[in-house]
Amino acid sequence: MTHIEQMIQDMCPNGVEFKTLGEVCEMKRGSTITANQAEDGDIPVIAGGQKPAYFHNQSNREGKNITVAGSGAYAGYVAYWEQPIFVSDAFTVAPKEAFLDIKFVYYFLTNIQDKIYHTKKGSGVPHVHPSSIADFEIPLPPLEIQKKIVECLDKFSALAAELQAELQAELQLRRKQYEYYRTQLLTPHSDCNSADNTDDCNWEWKTLGEIGEMIKGSGIQKSDFVEEGKPCIHYGQVHTFYGTFAYKNKSYISEELYAKCKKAHTGDLVIATTSEDVEACCKATAWLGDEDVAVSGDAHIYRHTQNPKYMAYLFQTEMFAQQKRRCATGAKVTRVHGDDMLKFRFPLPSLAEQERIVSILDKFEALTTSLSDGIPAEQAAQQKRYEYYRDLLLTFDRKAV
Repeated sequence: MTHIEQMIQDMCPNGVEFKTLGEVCEMKRGSTITANQAEDGDIPVIAGGQKPAYFHNQSNREGKNITVAGSGAYAGYVAYWEQPIFVSDAFTVAPKEAFLDIKFVYYFLTNIQDKIYHTKKGSGVPHVHPSSIADFEIPLPPLEIQKKIVECLDKFSALAAELQAELQAELQLRRKQYEYYRTQLLTPHSDCNSADNTDDCNWEWKTLGEIGEMIKGSGIQKSDFVEEGKPCIHYGQVHTFYGTFAYKNKSYISEELYAKCKKAHTGDLVIATTSEDVEACCKATAWLGDEDVAVSGDAHIYRHTQNPKYMAYLFQTEMFAQQKRRCATGAKVTRVHGDDMLKFRFPLPSLAEQERIVSILDKFEALTTSLSDGIPAEQAAQQKRYEYYRDLLLTFDRKAV
């Protein structure tokens, strides 16, 4: 029996009391500010992302704070701050009572992070409001036990972060190698690197509009998902779930809704044309499944005449990113319109050469992104170990009433 288990047995042998977050915590919304209004400074502005949106020279929260992102792809994301911050498109969660440790509340919220994400509402840009989580119940062990749990989880977090940093550094090195070779393979030789000199190497410069068409997705919401039905891809899943290509879908919708939706055929690209920043915008997945898949709004289907994997890899290049940055619009939410993408121009080799290049890039892709082996698998295993112990430490028997 661990020291914490002994404490729980001694101090609360009959279980602990549970109360709603709304009863024991104050939830306070942030103040509106835009990037243009921010003054030069080092105060993080907390909005709808996992990282500060930008920085300002004033704060509206001091001391220790828990923030919950208010809108966007990461609406509901929980973070902890021990420095002054400016809360904008987010809200803070603070204990009302002295018997509740703020860091304990933070670890509890991170332990139910997925549950918080599932409270997102809104058809266009998803939102999470204070009322979305106010009814969630939190266990209330004695403060001494809360502090001991926080101390333990702080140590676990520090060790996990240290190992993750080491793994991430190695992974970044591999990714840089991969990006270098990907650029080399997807670029014509030096004597064929202009639009006027392609005859000798069989590379041709083409716009996306010359080799395909853009089809805007349909209005599928996450609330439309069902346990069994017809396959669909939500634009948010392109960011969080799908890689360069996919053979299986994650979600399903009813046959009635599926019949009304625009669908990606095998070999089409599914492109998330909306994101919280320009770098993440236009992430593309080549759909290689056997069945047509319905595609949500805020995404486009690109139907083309080229090798689908080759085109998905092309969307990851700096050549693509440079053209994307020129036509991206929006401040809080970044968009790239399908008609603009059709003007993007690239050098393309023959289909046979595309297949050869894809066979090489697939091996690099497996080394850097596959969760079945290598560094990403080790990172995922480490995260699961941490989450297992966190869940164990934050699980209590309920006191009988």
